[in-house]
Amino acid sequence: MLFRRPAGLTAGLLCLAVLGAAPPALASGPANVTVRIEGAANTLREEGALRTTPDPVAKGGNPPCTGTSAAGALERATAGDWTGTYSSFGYSVDRIFRESYPFGNGNGDYWAFWVNDKPSPSGVCGFELQEGDEVLFYVDRCFDAQPPDFACKNDPVLPLELRAPAGGRTDTPAEVSVVRYDAGGTAAPVGGARVTGPGVDATTGPDGRATVRFGQAGQVRLKAEKAGAARSAAETVQVAGADSTAPGASAPAPVAERDGAAPVSRITGIREQQRFSRRRAPRTLRGSVTPDPSGLRAVKLSLTRSRGGRCQLYSPTRERFRPARCGRRVNFAIGDRQDWSYLLPGRLGPGRYVLDAVAVDKLGNRDRLARGRSRVVFFVR
Repeated sequence: MLFRRPAGLTAGLLCLAVLGAAPPALASGPANVTVRIEGAANTLREEGALRTTPDPVAKGGNPPCTGTSAAGALERATAGDWTGTYSSFGYSVDRIFRESYPFGNGNGDYWAFWVNDKPSPSGVCGFELQEGDEVLFYVDRCFDAQPPDFACKNDPVLPLELRAPAGGRTDTPAEVSVVRYDAGGTAAPVGGARVTGPGVDATTGPDGRATVRFGQAGQVRLKAEKAGAARSAAETVQVAGADSTAPGASAPAPVAERDGAAPVSRITGIREQQRFSRRRAPRTLRGSVTPDPSGLRAVKLSLTRSRGGRCQLYSPTRERFRPARCGRRVNFAIGDRQDWSYLLPGRLGPGRYVLDAVAVDKLGNRDRLARGRSRVVFFVR
């Protein structure tokens, strides 16, 4: 079931964690992903890596989901400690661990499901995960959703992201920032967010930034929260004492000079609106990323194809295109090299293609897509 947010609050649809009426996507191969679960009052599972399996997942005799779907990842992340309800709308997540929010429970709470900083376009059974996907379950709210448009009469609960340096010192202030993602995956600074950890308690200003001082050396885990938003994932800072050095903090810069800019990615070898013959169609995707003072964490690609009114998404685990909803994008990580390349299993066939390349640095600063630079549309005849 999908619930439409009021116009002007978010773009598109935010979805309840369900499998819609459409048949589930074809199973993909096992993938390395991360899963985080934010309950109403605290974090139930901090972001952690796991690998999906092909083993099917069935709950209470309901039709099974594939083990490579988001339901399969949730099954592994909770050791099976979750339940759902199957109805004409599909499979909804009712309970995760001890927190139960079946939709229609009277207070409007329900389990929302996001992947890669965007709400999922389908439910837990219908969303097949790809290598590097970042999965988030958290408690959203929807009041007075009525047919025909099922519009929620309240502001959405949106997830926060905390950006912090990898290292710090007890004798040097550091800068952190907090952003909030909307339904289109766009990040915006969040003022009034509280950043806490052992010996740390700071509140962001209108620009989403805050200066923190570390009261102790060692690994300090920080999280951000704000009323009406889902908590951020934890960020660990390795803090050194005044007379020693922590990794990543050997020469701390003044707060005003800390890195707040994202690396810039550029696709090379394919021009915007370029047309290729089948014989000269691309097989190797290439690009570059500008140097970043924080270091490059990952380059992520997305490649989609459309032809004859049908859309497909490239799966790196299956090394081929698979059917997908038109407009859907799924990023997969290809490494952390400034000059990157990715070899496809063969030259691309006829169709219209959209290639995205997103660079993320080690502070979490993420490049925004720009048509003709990090997003190119091209054709194969």
